[in-house]
Amino acid sequence: MIYLNFTDLNEETQERLIANSKEEVKEKYGKDIMDYATKHNTNLNKMLDEEALRNLYSYKYIFNV
Repeated sequence: MIYLNFTDLNEETQERLIANSKEEVKEKYGKDIMDYATKHNTNLNKMLDEEALRNLYSYKYIFNV
């Protein structure tokens, strides 16, 4: 779970969340994504970014207001 303060959702925090998500995606699906990108001639970084954003929806957020 990720604990955030409501006032802490600035650009830096959003970038940190995306970076964390991107690392998780690399760990879980890195080989599969690389194989797919190579096979279909697509940009690997773009695919990782898209999957990282999708992965953010699986996070459980707790806001302390």
